[in-house]
Amino acid sequence: MTRSATPKADFPASAIFDWYDRHGRSLPWRHRWPDLAPAYHVWLSEIMLQQTVVATVIPYFLDFTRRWPDVCSLANASNEDVMAAWAGLGYYARARNLHRAARQVCDDHGGQFPSDVPGLRELPGIGPYTAGAIAAIAFGRQSTVIDGNIERVMARYFAISTPLPAAKVEIGQHYDAIRPSERPSDFPQALMDFANAVCTPKSPACLACPLAAGCAARAAGTPEAWPVKAPKKSKPERRGIAYVAIDKGGQAFMVTRPETGMLGGMLAFPSAGWTPADPAYDPAVPEAGVPFAANWKLAAEPVTHVFTHFSLSMDVMVARLPGAGMAESWGRVRPASLPTLMRKVWDAAQKTG
Repeated sequence: MTRSATPKADFPASAIFDWYDRHGRSLPWRHRWPDLAPAYHVWLSEIMLQQTVVATVIPYFLDFTRRWPDVCSLANASNEDVMAAWAGLGYYARARNLHRAARQVCDDHGGQFPSDVPGLRELPGIGPYTAGAIAAIAFGRQSTVIDGNIERVMARYFAISTPLPAAKVEIGQHYDAIRPSERPSDFPQALMDFANAVCTPKSPACLACPLAAGCAARAAGTPEAWPVKAPKKSKPERRGIAYVAIDKGGQAFMVTRPETGMLGGMLAFPSAGWTPADPAYDPAVPEAGVPFAANWKLAAEPVTHVFTHFSLSMDVMVARLPGAGMAESWGRVRPASLPTLMRKVWDAAQKTG
């Protein structure tokens, strides 16, 4: 059960700062107090880090800031260029909201990000955590910053028995109670690094933990039992098909996905069955949805891909045309600019004669 129904300010923040000063990560978007990181860098990195690990994000962050060194240069970029640069990071609604938010900051705020949580929440794609992170890390505000890593530290230290996600309110109350007045930009980043290196989901390093003396989960002897999580629901499975037509010059027939929905605004191969925006698909007659008449051949194996809320098995049909594709929908495939699912589809098509 929770150690205290009322949040208590008995958390040794100084120990976290000491640990961070010795072991904190050096990241391209990070500054150390009293220096504050540019809001553009904090915002960009936080959007990229949603559902994505740091090692994956770093090269994308460096590429974005090289191409678009400030928020207004990003705002003035074409949607196609932004989506292509984002390809491979997944969760493409993030990229659409990123571009919309950049335009809003540039057009409505003179290129300056709002410095408080309410103002930041007005921007597309920014929720409570991201707003709190930008306010604290870029502007030194005393805001609530709780990601999955910080949730784990708070839940263990205070033995919060309420299952997630219902526990988020209680965790936020504890965070606000123990948040120190000094080094407001460093505190959340120190907790994140500490959780990543010491208070890990599996096999936490309790013997080397500077918080061990006061940690309720360690005292209970079962730190991995926290945070408590509601039972996971099994992911539904979907079936779909993609149609890949390749002309004699190696160009492929492609379409732009609708702006809303899965892979919104991205270049993709015509498809059916796997989203509400696509035509229905009957695996018994895979050729029923081909975009045009040709000699279509079904690939030997489907492509599999896992999204946040469902798993997908996607058949692939391939047509190799003897002539050149004449319409503007034909073009050279750049795998690096494709979303991961379509990159898998392209790889399968390449193996199909």
